[in-house]
Amino acid sequence: MADDFESLKGRVRDISYTPGTDALRHVRPLLLRAQDLTATALVRLTALDNSTYTSVAGSRAGLELMASVVSSSSLAGTDLAHVVLANPYEGAQFAGYPADDEAVRTVRHAEAIPKMNGHLDDAVHQLDLCAIGCHYLAHGITEDLTTTHENKVAAAQQQQTTDPELTAAQHDALTALNGGGHLYESATRGLGVTRVATNDGTRVSIATYRALEKRGLVSPDTSTSLWAGGQKISVTEQGRQALTRPRPRAALRTAAATPPKTAVAHGARR
Repeated sequence: MADDFESLKGRVRDISYTPGTDALRHVRPLLLRAQDLTATALVRLTALDNSTYTSVAGSRAGLELMASVVSSSSLAGTDLAHVVLANPYEGAQFAGYPADDEAVRTVRHAEAIPKMNGHLDDAVHQLDLCAIGCHYLAHGITEDLTTTHENKVAAAQQQQTTDPELTAAQHDALTALNGGGHLYESATRGLGVTRVATNDGTRVSIATYRALEKRGLVSPDTSTSLWAGGQKISVTEQGRQALTRPRPRAALRTAAATPPKTAVAHGARR
């Protein structure tokens, strides 16, 4: 949009006209273009306000800047409308009034031209503000989104470095759940016991599942009941990233060393 405002600013600045019908013919398309750009700016502001951009740090300043573009564009249209108002027209007078002669027409034009030029200068100023605002806004949005992305990447990397590594059992469970699984309740001795089922039949203990859920690697669909079909388990983006790392080796079980039993010699009974 900055280029559109720059283009209109140049047309307004370079306008050449003779007061009267000629001025109206030249100003009319400029006024309509300014109104069109105002409508477009308002649509863009509405789109930004309804987008996920509003959750980005610094987005409020961007929205306020876009609102200022809407305002300046509207003021530019008003300035051009004032040119139309200040323009001296050549219609006939009421009956009984003398028609303007050349001298009167010259005076009317001489009085109108400074007013019209002043309004044109004001319109140029407002359109310049619009173009500058659009340039700053485009740069600001790009910078805000880049910063947000970099912060997310840094946070993910920090999370990876601070989180303890998965155990072999947790890695196997996460791999199985990535292929599909669900939580469900089963009745055991009259009590409801939460269990985990995977689509490939891998056994996953509820303790292992809770450890994965606590770290944000898996998430259940709580919109359904544990009894009626269970809750579908989804592996989160963080969980999928964890699966890209090598499977840890299973810890070796070390049996406690026990000294061999020694036979106690008994004396032979006599």
